[in-house]
Amino acid sequence: NYKVARDFIKRVEERALGVEVLKSLTPDHQLIKVVHESLTELLGGEAAQLAASEEIPTRILFVGLQGSGKTTCVAKVARRLRKRKKVPLLGACDVHRPAAVDQLQRLGDQLQVRVFAEPGETDAPGVAARGLAAARQAGADYYLIDTAGRMQVDEEMMREVERVRDATEPHQILLVVDGLTGQEAVAVSQAFHERLGLGGVILTKMDGDARGGAALSVRAVTGVPILFVGTGERIEALETFHPAGMASRILGMGDVIALVEKAQENVNLEEAEALRKSLE
Repeated sequence: NYKVARDFIKRVEERALGVEVLKSLTPDHQLIKVVHESLTELLGGEAAQLAASEEIPTRILFVGLQGSGKTTCVAKVARRLRKRKKVPLLGACDVHRPAAVDQLQRLGDQLQVRVFAEPGETDAPGVAARGLAAARQAGADYYLIDTAGRMQVDEEMMREVERVRDATEPHQILLVVDGLTGQEAVAVSQAFHERLGLGGVILTKMDGDARGGAALSVRAVTGVPILFVGTGERIEALETFHPAGMASRILGMGDVIALVEKAQENVNLEEAEALRKSLE
């Protein structure tokens, strides 16, 4: 994304001009650290959290295009909640694709997590609302709602997702987006954010050689935090998104960054020792 790149270069330039080069480092090493810090900032700084409401169940609405891995991500988040001793209930609200309902039920069985589904029903908001009632009755801590995707963003899909949102009043809306789609991921994120008000993003297909350009652009353009990255198809292949780690991955220079941090630590130790001596 041109605007993201231009703004980022300006930020790095402003920060680099005010940095003193440490004696134990070369200027290019120091610059890499400045770039890393700026990337980390742009990616959100700190790891973002899944919503947790005092009103149970906490309701999380999952949205996204078909093929992004949305249904699998619902189950992956449920698995993480189970590991935290939380009780999730999954709502199978993709009424247009029977295979999605079957898939979520199979994943629920695998995780020993209850799935609310009404096979054959075509009213997604109604299914979502009845699923919420079931989650309340069951005393579930979380209600995770799977919704229908399309091959591309269209008005019909958006209207249906808006009705599901209105029927369930989610505490957080998570967009699941394919991290390999580059600029398209940004356009999709913008479209959903403008209509729904996203609370977070899950980037899928971030295993292998995916460097993280989509993460940078999505976060910078929308301002929406990235919560998780999918690193494979396995149910456990979902990682918390750490901005500093992704910055290192984008740069591909983790060793240099570690070297600079070590040099800075040594300078701080020298300063502390000098201060101690001055106080004697």
